[in-house]
Amino acid sequence: MPIRLLPEHLINQIAAGEVVERPASVIKELLENAFDAGATRIEIDIDQGGLKRMRIRDNGCGIPKDELALALSRHATSKISTLDDLEQVTSLGFRGEALPSIASVARLSLASCSNTEKQGWIIESDHGGMLSSPAPVAQATGTSIEVHDLFFNIPARRKFLKSEKTEFAHIEETVRRLALSRSQVQIALRHNQKPVLQLRQAQQRSDAEQRLAELCGAPFVEQSQYLDYEAVGLRLWGWVGLPTFSRSQADLQYFYVNGRFVRDKLLSHAIRQAYHDVLYHGRHPAYVLYLELNPQLVDVNAHPTKQEVRFREGRLVHDFIFRTLHQALADVRPGDVAAPTQLAPPSPHLVADPSLLNAAEATTTTPTLNPYVYRADAQNRLHMPVRETLQAYGQLYGVKHEPSAYPSLASEELTTSDMPPLGFAIAQLHGIYVLAQNAHGLVIVDMHAAHERITYEQLKTSMQADALRSQPLLMPQSLHVSRKEADQAETYQQFFHHLGFDLGRIGLEKLVIRAVPSLLKDSDTERLVRDVLADFITYGSSQRIENAMNEILATMACHGSVRANRKLSIPEMNALLRDMERTERSGQCNHGRPTWTQMSLDQIDKLFMRGQ
Repeated sequence: MPIRLLPEHLINQIAAGEVVERPASVIKELLENAFDAGATRIEIDIDQGGLKRMRIRDNGCGIPKDELALALSRHATSKISTLDDLEQVTSLGFRGEALPSIASVARLSLASCSNTEKQGWIIESDHGGMLSSPAPVAQATGTSIEVHDLFFNIPARRKFLKSEKTEFAHIEETVRRLALSRSQVQIALRHNQKPVLQLRQAQQRSDAEQRLAELCGAPFVEQSQYLDYEAVGLRLWGWVGLPTFSRSQADLQYFYVNGRFVRDKLLSHAIRQAYHDVLYHGRHPAYVLYLELNPQLVDVNAHPTKQEVRFREGRLVHDFIFRTLHQALADVRPGDVAAPTQLAPPSPHLVADPSLLNAAEATTTTPTLNPYVYRADAQNRLHMPVRETLQAYGQLYGVKHEPSAYPSLASEELTTSDMPPLGFAIAQLHGIYVLAQNAHGLVIVDMHAAHERITYEQLKTSMQADALRSQPLLMPQSLHVSRKEADQAETYQQFFHHLGFDLGRIGLEKLVIRAVPSLLKDSDTERLVRDVLADFITYGSSQRIENAMNEILATMACHGSVRANRKLSIPEMNALLRDMERTERSGQCNHGRPTWTQMSLDQIDKLFMRGQ
């Protein structure tokens, strides 16, 4: 067949196939346009799951009369004009494909009043995609777009749409996802004239968390940690669910790069690695996180739906996110409370210093939210006799402690204000649980799970302090790899050496292992090395070796921890509570199970119907 130009309408329909998949796709594009127009109030009306009608009204800057027809033309946009603009995109939409693509597969009307005009104007696309002339219309400053009968002219696409309920569920999720990216925008969503979401503007963090509770559920807000870290030209802030608030599905994971929702395997890998040591097998973390960086360092034009991005310094971003979340989760201690503060504003002009490419040097500019971590020092004293304390630690851990670390204070001096987060032990239940009284009520501790985490963290600290020991192999082990893998092994030879491997290159596609970490002498080191090299090729970093050694340490900690049915004295139980307050990740055991829970006096009162 001869080569010929495609009709303009067919070109638009092909483009629509990339942009418009279902009614939710239309809502996404139109809602992003409203955000880009500077809207602070948006109303969304849906009829029959979007199959019949969708309407979005906003109070943004509007579109002038003489630009209405241009707005429905392909590759017409006000958001970029040069290649430099494309390399530092800050708007959500910029290709100029959304409106013409939608108009080619649905009946569309566009009414708008520019903030420079007093009269509103409307333009409509007919069945063949032809546009009407602008006509006057009653319209406040802003834009109103109605989309009717999606895919009316493409029956093959329309028959693949699901039920009204299913399609609206996709729309609702799209609105939630975008609403999380713009907490300062008021959004109302109605379906068949019934209110579904009514989200107010949020300027303070308390307002943002209330809005977050509406979108993600109150339990998420109650069981999440707020963080705000900035280093090496990157800023990460938002909410991360505590490991005990894990999910069976990855259905509560929202990540935004410069305000744009993305699904990126590099980012997901970094987050999974951060939760590796605290999450129960098969569970998924919950989070709402925002990454801000110089727009020049990220390419948002990697996919038509713009949900995938490319980072110029992928390894830097990966390491920063991993280390930030890893430390944030480690810093969570019993008694941590997030104090209400003003919602941190975005930082669109973050500039990365190219000389700082090691995220390990990252430091926090915002203090971690640990306003009260109980420690054995001169200001926060343990309310236990010194001799009993030392005996308890000696019996429980088999180690000696200096008397000066545990000053005494008579128990009658104890008040609610200076009570430690986990309180003081009052009893042991069935040789399994420690019962303690704190300022809020009753604390129940799984003593084996808690001691297991304490022992595990002590083993990790000890291993790092003594440095990793290598064990030479009697017979060096050779590996046949690809040239790319061999290049990675050569590039990161110092990394392997630091972790106890003696790994060398003896050919274009051949490596040799001469020594391995002592802890991994019985492991499948060949497979481990190959997996690590694969991580370096894909993500630019790897934690597989550390994870493998940690798994061995976790097993050692499990076998070395206090067992069930062992009777503990009150001083022993209090010693355990104090160590929990000082130990990183003490809220979960090595397998991701919770180590303690709190029952408030109100909860206990309800059990006995007190005050009713």
